[in-house]
Amino acid sequence: MLLRELFLDEGVMTTFGHSKRKGTRGHTVRKYRCTSGLRKGRVVAKPSTCTAPMNMKASNTLKKTRRSKGKTMDIKRARTGRTSPTTQKLKRINKRIRPKARRGSKGRRI
Repeated sequence: MLLRELFLDEGVMTTFGHSKRKGTRGHTVRKYRCTSGLRKGRVVAKPSTCTAPMNMKASNTLKKTRRSKGKTMDIKRARTGRTSPTTQKLKRINKRIRPKARRGSKGRRI
């Protein structure tokens, strides 16, 4: 166990996700979910990314891509989520580490 696993930055929760290395078939790796800031709700590789300044060029490029190919991307991602064994495993793992909702609460607080 590493020290950084015990002492996380403010505003992140640990979760698991796919690695994006070429040639691998989606290995399971530790990732972080931002709980505050501009990237709230996003899963990132490093906790420091949550508070990093936005790259506006990359942001605009992604918005343009989502406008033109968004529906196709959503359909492909949904198919992967239903059929990929690695994704099924990640769903099980992340469900176990999710904080439990308190009795009588309206929703999750992060």
